Amino acid sequence: MTLTCAIIDDEPLAAGLLESYVKKTPYLVLTGTYNSAVTAMRDLREQPVQLLLLDIQMPELSGVEFAKILPRSTKVIFTTAFPQYAVEGFKVSALDYLLKPVSYQDFLQATDKALDWFAVMQKQETYSRDRFLFVKSDYKLLRISLDTIMYVEGLKDYVRFYLTTGERIMSLMSMKRLEEFLPRPEFLRTHRSYIVHMPMVTTVDRLRLVFNPDLYIPISDNYKDEVMRYIDQHTLA
Repeated sequence: MTLTCAIIDDEPLAAGLLESYVKKTPYLVLTGTYNSAVTAMRDLREQPVQLLLLDIQMPELSGVEFAKILPRSTKVIFTTAFPQYAVEGFKVSALDYLLKPVSYQDFLQATDKALDWFAVMQKQETYSRDRFLFVKSDYKLLRISLDTIMYVEGLKDYVRFYLTTGERIMSLMSMKRLEEFLPRPEFLRTHRSYIVHMPMVTTVDRLRLVFNPDLYIPISDNYKDEVMRYIDQHTLA
C-alpha cells in the first residue's frame, strides 16, 4: 500500500528535511511541497492527497485553520516548533504531531501510524461493500454476513457474534481489534462488552438499545456521546 502526501511549511529548511524523509520512505509518494496553505489550497482541493504534513504556525492561514477546510479523505500530521499547539492539532483530528526539528525516527513512527489507519479504513470499506467477513472459529474460517449480525459481546480474549438466525459464533479476538474493522457508524461500541449493529435496534429506552422486549444492550458513559449522536442523526424531531 502507498500513500500520496504533500508538505506545507513556510520554512525552506524544514520543508527540505521532510522532503528527504518522504523520498526515503517506500510507501510515501510526494505530490507537492508548498510554502503556505494559501498556495496549496487550489491543488489540494482539486487533487486531494491522503496524507498532509502540515506546519501549524504560518502567515495568512494557520495549519489548524487550513485543516478544518480539507477534504475528509485527507489526514494530517502536524509539524511545529511550538509544543503548546499540540492540543489544537488534536482538536481537528490530526493523526499525529511532530515537534521540530523532526527526527526520521519520529517521522517514520507518525507515518507508520497513518499507513495503519488507511489500511484499517480500506478493510472497513471492503467489509461495507462486500457485506461479509470471515472469522476463525474452532479451527475453521466461518463466513458471517454483516446483515445478519445483531450485536457482538466481548468475553475476555474472545468475542461472540449474535446473529439474526439464532446462531452464536465464538472467535478468538479482542473487541478493540473487531471495532477497528467493522464499518462505522453502522456498528458502534456501546459498552466495554458490546458492539451493536445500529440499524437492528428497534427502540431506545433511556440508556438502553432494545432489540425486543427480552433483549437490550446498555449504553455506558464512555460511549454515550457517539451513540447518541447516531441516534440524533436518525431522529425526526
